[in-house]
Amino acid sequence: MSKSSIKGSNAYCPQPLYLYGTYKEDGLPNYGLFCWCAYCYVENEKFVACIGEDKLTRDRIRQTGIFSATIVTENLLQDADWCGTHSGYDFDKSGRIPSEKGAVLDVPIPDKSVWTLELKVDYTLIPNENYDSEIYVCSIENVLADDRLVDKQLTFEEKLERIKPVVTMCCKYVPVEFRSLGDWGKMNES
Repeated sequence: MSKSSIKGSNAYCPQPLYLYGTYKEDGLPNYGLFCWCAYCYVENEKFVACIGEDKLTRDRIRQTGIFSATIVTENLLQDADWCGTHSGYDFDKSGRIPSEKGAVLDVPIPDKSVWTLELKVDYTLIPNENYDSEIYVCSIENVLADDRLVDKQLTFEEKLERIKPVVTMCCKYVPVEFRSLGDWGKMNES
């Protein structure tokens, strides 16, 4: 197989999509669409979020130290896309996604969410002196899960079908559809 060297790119790296939720100073919910995130382990499991430019969401995270991260699903995608392409500085997003308050933290949770993390920033990493990106390492204070996802009678495949998560690659939204290639640590068993 022939290969070519190209400029650095994450084009074909599947990226999870999250709606980050914060409350504005007036108490109304605000959401932004983000995909630069991961998990790490520092004493326990942490959520890691990077925001790379000025956004109302980042302003509010700086001020409050808390936010929600909701997995974007097919039923949230249209509103998530709108929130991701309309600046919170210029548009009032509060009526776009009906919300409720978090169970543990004072963060907005989309009514239609199936899996939302309530996050508290443990520390912020500033990668350069321009302060144009910030990386938040967060404690997962709570997970609000749709009751159907905690039903022990359902298989992983059935739960995934109910969630219908969406990822992004090459500026496209892509569904996550189940097709098992095997279980961890079981690939070489005969």
